[in-house]
Amino acid sequence: MRAIATVCRKEVLETARDRRTLMSLLLGPLLGPALFAVMINVLVTQTLSSIEEPLSLPMPGIEQAPNLEAFLRARGLLPLAEHEIATLDDAAEAVRAGRHDVVLAIDERFAKTFGTADAARVTLVFDGSKSRTGSRVARVRAAINAYGQQVGVLRLVALGLEPTLLRPLSVEDLDVSTPAGRSGLLLGMLTYFLMFATLSGGLHLAIDSTAGERERRSLEPLLTLPVERAELLLGKMAATVAYMLLALALTLAAFAVAFAFLPLERMGMSTSFGPLTALAVFAVLVPFAPLGAALMTVVASFTKTYREAQTYLTFVLLVPTLPLIFATMLNVEPRASLMWIPSLSQHLQIMALIRQEPLAPGLALLSAATTLAFGALLAWIAVRLYRREALLG
Repeated sequence: MRAIATVCRKEVLETARDRRTLMSLLLGPLLGPALFAVMINVLVTQTLSSIEEPLSLPMPGIEQAPNLEAFLRARGLLPLAEHEIATLDDAAEAVRAGRHDVVLAIDERFAKTFGTADAARVTLVFDGSKSRTGSRVARVRAAINAYGQQVGVLRLVALGLEPTLLRPLSVEDLDVSTPAGRSGLLLGMLTYFLMFATLSGGLHLAIDSTAGERERRSLEPLLTLPVERAELLLGKMAATVAYMLLALALTLAAFAVAFAFLPLERMGMSTSFGPLTALAVFAVLVPFAPLGAALMTVVASFTKTYREAQTYLTFVLLVPTLPLIFATMLNVEPRASLMWIPSLSQHLQIMALIRQEPLAPGLALLSAATTLAFGALLAWIAVRLYRREALLG
């Protein structure tokens, strides 16, 4: 253990002396939370502006429906005073060209058919491939449907009929989600940033352990020292883990600060990502650091140059995030059968912490044990590869 600690201290100090590497290790964990906070703020701002602020849109033919116009104005949907749209084709061309997000086209026969047995027709013109139009289209459609229901009720009352006759079923919503639980919909990407920052924090040392030493021709003199190769490699991996945990701690601290400025309450969400939650997330991801360090060391041992190792390890950084993609799409819940999968088990625990849901201690212990076991296996493989004579070739 003394030899491993000596090698670890040497690698940590050498990396700390490299100002460029040290700056990238310190600034990298801070950029992710800043980018994340900006993305969430923009998303929340756009969503709220589409729901709350007045929305002006072209409404060709609205002069035929003054009551509908008044109804829409009362709900913040204002007819655009000047526009070039006269026909449905003009509306489609304007939306396709990006001049307008939504166009409400009133049929030319609206005034004639509105008071008859035929349904008066209006057309919503929009581009469904643009994400920003979704909330605006839903807002306009909801207002038109509400107007149609109101007119239908008034017609039934005028005929002396009970409006509830057309509603044989009454559907009521009971949303049992909590503000913290709803925040998981937006904060599901948090684990990606944390794992990527953790792996990036040890990337330089993992490459330098083999490819860097070989490229500088310093590996062979290093192996002549009276230190076992296993101790030498484990010391380098320990230094890699140290910088990975440092990057993780900085990232969590930055996220704790960034979450204080997120306007989640305006969307009925909340998050308790404070110091205690950050410490819990750190404890969950600690077993992932040795696994990531061993994996990157194994991959780097097959390369001969720093650039080659950097190319391979760039793809390795994406491997732990693959299970997270499927977990997000399938809405996977924590269970014992998934705790043996590294990165996925950590993701499920982190999401439970964000949503303030109880997590069985047995699941957390199973996740930590299996992740450390996989890390120990990869470390053993790395030591075996380090003992090859071909390593010096």
